[in-house]
Amino acid sequence: MVKKTKKSQWNGFSLKPRKEMPEGLWMACPSCSHMLYKKKVAENLHVCPECEHHFRIDGPTRVSQLADEDSFEELCKDMSSDDPLDFKWMDSSYKDRLKEDAKKGVSNEAMLVGKAFIRGRGVMLAVMDFNFLGGSMGLVVGEKFCVAVERAIEESLPLITVSCSGGARMHEGVVSLGQMAKTSAAIAKYDESGGLFLSVLADPTTGGVTASFAMLGDIIIAEPGALIGFAGPRTIYETIKVELPDGFQRSEFLLEHGFVDMIVHRKELRSEIGRLIDYCGK
Repeated sequence: MVKKTKKSQWNGFSLKPRKEMPEGLWMACPSCSHMLYKKKVAENLHVCPECEHHFRIDGPTRVSQLADEDSFEELCKDMSSDDPLDFKWMDSSYKDRLKEDAKKGVSNEAMLVGKAFIRGRGVMLAVMDFNFLGGSMGLVVGEKFCVAVERAIEESLPLITVSCSGGARMHEGVVSLGQMAKTSAAIAKYDESGGLFLSVLADPTTGGVTASFAMLGDIIIAEPGALIGFAGPRTIYETIKVELPDGFQRSEFLLEHGFVDMIVHRKELRSEIGRLIDYCGK
């Protein structure tokens, strides 16, 4: 016979309503489907501890992971996009989208640039932020990039970029597409000055960014599993109805076919950048 101990308790099990689990503490890995404690993932540099899946991270987080503590001096901080074409679609507008993404409180544009130190080596750092309009490259991103290149030339600093982008910002039309030529010309000038350009490709690096400065590095580094290409798998299927094979356009495929020089785990990225700067004598 079951003994009744208290009015609300039987055999040690409470009949009181269970407290709800606070929201936002857990996340599912899109690669292995494990439920992960967000704090542990953040402590692991936003890499899944089960399968090593590299999660996308915002620009400030990327800077904090790469740069020595308190060494990042941001340039062009107040530079923000306008709406040169008065672009609208359905019941929204480009101006509205800019305001919405700026309110997220992470970045006011899709690229952060500034001088920093990485393991004691002075560098010029340009980091893209996918959280702001998909890391798309518009007029301001192109201008920030070129400012970073000019300062790198003036101060004889290695240039380190981290790309994470959906490509050119179509809201700005040909103004955006013009940044592909503009950033590529800046890299050509930097190369003539004898500078060292290390290009890091994160997930995703696609479209006009891939077709311009991202693939012009003296050494091209990719994070594991990153999607890298011009048109993504979905766009290719919707255009020509071809399903791409598994792993196509991923870092490992590009390394095998000579499009990137190395794949580096996020926890090794700072050390590898420092080693490459020393190896190249910069």
